[in-house]
Amino acid sequence: MFDHVKFGVSDFEASKTFFGKALEPLGVAIIAEGVPSYGVELSADEEVSLCLYQTGEKPAHLHLAFRARSRQQVDDFYRAALAAGAKDNGAPGFRPQYQGRYYAAFVIGPDGHNIEAVFHEPEA
Repeated sequence: MFDHVKFGVSDFEASKTFFGKALEPLGVAIIAEGVPSYGVELSADEEVSLCLYQTGEKPAHLHLAFRARSRQQVDDFYRAALAAGAKDNGAPGFRPQYQGRYYAAFVIGPDGHNIEAVFHEPEA
């Protein structure tokens, strides 16, 4: 659906470091970078990307959900995000209130965004 999503951050270096480390377990890496006002592009497949740039405006809070390929990737994302400075917003586990096979973890990133990794476990 998306080609890329781009949003402003209050501290470019902190956000670039956070997203780089937190999303690494999901196979996401920096694929392009310019000056902070232009930003950085992160992707797992170079088809869809997340772009961050420095802004002086107060960013509105977002909920960003990243698709994981396994429960282990969700668990690894959660640990990596916390190690990169995120705040816990929901430890890895099933979320039956969304859907019975919805396995996810949630953290709060540097600008207060709710960052999620989710694995849609196949039916048994």
